[in-house]
Amino acid sequence: MEILFVASEVAPFSKTGGLGDVAAALPAALVAHGHAVAVVSPRYGGIDPGRAGFEPRHRAVRVRGEPTTVHVRRTGRLVHYLVEHEHFFGGRRGLYGEHGHDYPDNAERFAYLCRAALAVPAALGHRPRIVHLNDWQTALAAWLLRAEHAEDPAISAARTVFTIHNLAYQGVFRKELLPALGLPWEVFRFDAMEFHDRLNLMKAGLVFADALTTVSPRYAAEIATPEGGEGLDPLLRHRRADLHGILNGIDVRAWDPATDPALPAHFDLHRLAGKRVCKEALQREVGLPVRADVPVVAVVSRLVEQKGIDLVLAALPELLRRELQLVVLGTGRHDWEGALARAAREHPHRLAVRLGFDEPLAHRIEAGADVFLMPSRYEPCGLNQLYSLRYGTVPVVREVGGLADTVEDFDGWRRGTGFRFRDQEPKAMLVALWRALELRRDRRAWHAMVRRGMAQDFSWGRSAARYEELYDRLVG
Repeated sequence: MEILFVASEVAPFSKTGGLGDVAAALPAALVAHGHAVAVVSPRYGGIDPGRAGFEPRHRAVRVRGEPTTVHVRRTGRLVHYLVEHEHFFGGRRGLYGEHGHDYPDNAERFAYLCRAALAVPAALGHRPRIVHLNDWQTALAAWLLRAEHAEDPAISAARTVFTIHNLAYQGVFRKELLPALGLPWEVFRFDAMEFHDRLNLMKAGLVFADALTTVSPRYAAEIATPEGGEGLDPLLRHRRADLHGILNGIDVRAWDPATDPALPAHFDLHRLAGKRVCKEALQREVGLPVRADVPVVAVVSRLVEQKGIDLVLAALPELLRRELQLVVLGTGRHDWEGALARAAREHPHRLAVRLGFDEPLAHRIEAGADVFLMPSRYEPCGLNQLYSLRYGTVPVVREVGGLADTVEDFDGWRRGTGFRFRDQEPKAMLVALWRALELRRDRRAWHAMVRRGMAQDFSWGRSAARYEELYDRLVG
């Protein structure tokens, strides 16, 4: 079938997090299953369409009567469209904001994206059976499809799927923006887009899409509870029959320790010698003493509250007293960046901190570390624990969301791919970490766990098959 996939970011053209990876990998996996997929996202200022292989289609698409340029890149049955708007997208350095602040016109920007995406089929010859929307930036399209395209023969029969990648980010704005967004006041109701007397764009997807998905089974259950529902749990319980938890996959070609070009040596499930080389190279690269006997514990994360970085900071004195090395890569809260940087200067033989985002270094950390620490407060799916398993790095994770779905806790004998803890406190995290480091003393048991993790299948093929089943049910 034909599928229209709409996302605010798509790797490698634009990316701030996991959504960009999903919007790249899932459409490619659906094409591998025989479908034709058109992906629509904005042409941000950091994208050079020509260098990325796009060709312009001038004035091909009209948004509220105004023509716009769409850049097209076609790879077999997968087509990428970049929507042009100089003020909303092309003239911006960031995707959603700059210097830690959202752009004040984000509601208008992404309403424009939604309208442009729904105008693509009629203008460029598509007839999608499924329109797949992602997060609040594209949620409004679920309502627009019904309200503004009911007579559009190219798209009116399409069914909509809305995926929640992170319920905490809902696109909540002043209700006075309704006229500027071209929305009637009748949508400002509690059973539509009203939320505590404000406009909630994510609710457009939750209310009007034909099916809802999120990125792991555990997270689908969590967001239907008062504790995890971010104020929307009554609506999600109301739509429980339409809510599906489908675990994200990873790009097993980009994340393959046997071929990864970012690594100084390669290894696989049966030949692990290259991992030792990667560990030595990582220690050398980040300025830590090169010692095979000392465990390297890694954190690659946004330095924000969701990721449980406050637990790491609270446990830092205890961590630095132990015979281990800690490597941290990430960016986020300035006070936490400063605290980590100061600790690294004071303990240069124990702690290495790299502030910022460095994709090749992230690959080398996954390959060179012994243990990966991921103490998230909540985690819709999580990707780094999947990368860690594939790269033979044992994950220590909090028992939430996708982390609980993908990391099996060690049973003390012959089962398990990592270590989990439940309580959101430093002591619980440290107990799980000490369990991991204690097992590492037993070389045979440790290598057995590493190999169990590397043998797991988290490719997108399995996840794409679940989406394919959902699409089939929707279109009958």
